Amino acid sequence: MFDFWFFFESVLLGIGLAMDAFSVSLANGLNEPCMSNKMALGISGMFAFFQALMPMIGWLLVHTVVQKFKAFERFIPWIALALLGYIGGKMLYEGIKNKEEECECRPLALSLLIAQGIATSIDALSVGFTIAEYTFVPALICALIIAAVTLGICLLGVKIGVHVGKKFSNKASILGGVILIFIGLEIFITSFL
Repeated sequence: MFDFWFFFESVLLGIGLAMDAFSVSLANGLNEPCMSNKMALGISGMFAFFQALMPMIGWLLVHTVVQKFKAFERFIPWIALALLGYIGGKMLYEGIKNKEEECECRPLALSLLIAQGIATSIDALSVGFTIAEYTFVPALICALIIAAVTLGICLLGVKIGVHVGKKFSNKASILGGVILIFIGLEIFITSFL
């Protein structure tokens, strides 16, 4: 069961699932150009946690109440759009409202970080369907590989965002807000294609 292809497919799943989280991590770095390494790791860890949790919840639903999940599946794009639209709009507003150019630390509230984690990983619930043939241990290992890949990709995103954010200050917060709104729209629109 744990052959090369298992790990390769798990890494590919991780990369695919982490793209939205990467973009949001980038936006978070843009929004907080004075971010500490500890905070960057915390943000990346939150995204990694949700990217591992959601496929396991999907796997559990497949093995228990799959019909109920099918009914919920149509709401996923709406939830992602609402959460990312709200958070992005707030960042956009604050970036426009605060015109000063100095490096200002605007720490991200835990509640907003959790909302971002859910919004960027809620589509990973459906990954539970793709790993449904796995028993619990392989499904858990797959989810942990997804989390590790997400952690690395999100750390990169935050660091790039912080670097760019230091150069552009409040303009970076505006860009970060636009990125979040765009990601919400992208999740929403692609769900209908």
